Amino acid sequence: MSYIDTIKERARLDKKTIVLPESNDKRTLLAAAKIMEEGIANIIMIGNKEKIMDGAGWLEVDLSGIKVVNPATDGKLDDYVNLLYETRKAKGMTPEKAREILLADYITYGIVMVKANDADGLVAGACHSTADTLRPALQILKTAPGVKLVSGFFIMDTLFKDLGENGAFLFADCGLNQDPTAEELAAIADTSSRSFKQLIGPKPIIAMLSHSTKGSAKHPLVDKVVEATRIAREEYPHLTIDGELQPDAALVPSVAKTKAPESAVAGKANVLIFPNLDAGNIGYKLVQRLGGAQAYGPMLQGIAKPVNDLSRGCSWQDIVGVVALTAVQAQLV
Repeated sequence: MSYIDTIKERARLDKKTIVLPESNDKRTLLAAAKIMEEGIANIIMIGNKEKIMDGAGWLEVDLSGIKVVNPATDGKLDDYVNLLYETRKAKGMTPEKAREILLADYITYGIVMVKANDADGLVAGACHSTADTLRPALQILKTAPGVKLVSGFFIMDTLFKDLGENGAFLFADCGLNQDPTAEELAAIADTSSRSFKQLIGPKPIIAMLSHSTKGSAKHPLVDKVVEATRIAREEYPHLTIDGELQPDAALVPSVAKTKAPESAVAGKANVLIFPNLDAGNIGYKLVQRLGGAQAYGPMLQGIAKPVNDLSRGCSWQDIVGVVALTAVQAQLV
């Protein structure tokens, strides 16, 4: 059974309700139909029901089982207006502005539904930027208790089943924080450890990546990763973590014996923490496009309730996978 099939099985055991606000995107319609067919989650779509069903008919898919919420006619609109106003009034929100936002922005409407416990999570980003998805999530849902910052990660299901967790890895941060400090890298390692345990396996083994392994190069960029590793060990002593490590030293046992023979992580890593967004984003796309891996994300970690982003280059199959992952996250909130 593939990694994502295992996640789908977990999602079915305790079915959650996930909002898909991008109802004008055909990939979202195709994904919603497949999710309902496979029983992965209950789906709420936001928009005009007639248009959604017309789109489903044109695509020849069955969306008869989904719930469609049109903000303009939803009986809970006034409640959501008040909830958004109360949540954001300290930042200058007014009831009038809250109503205007909710009628115009389906992502914000969906996040308020999650805030009100009328849904368990939200997935968007097929036709919106990460900022459009993340901003209302942070403003309305806030960060989870004990989390220093929100970060992004990908789950990479690779062809190399002898590496990682049966070929599965967590890559972070590949979608959000552009140039994290050493303290932020350490915090990303901690939240990534939690996400790995939730979604992949029981024992995260974390490599702090660099172009250097154990002092093979000297540069401020290397110093940042070394310091991040020191901070992580001090502040999060439960982590199995090491750095700085080059990717081959982190992943390949034979290379690890040569480059980092004393490391408990080298050659065994299943969580890869990249030093900045350039490295992370480039890295995951190379592994996906040239290495044939399935990439699920960018997932978001550290928000109080599950909200996950999508790459604008995603397929409908990618959306199905991220919804399944979001449903499993919701089971654990």
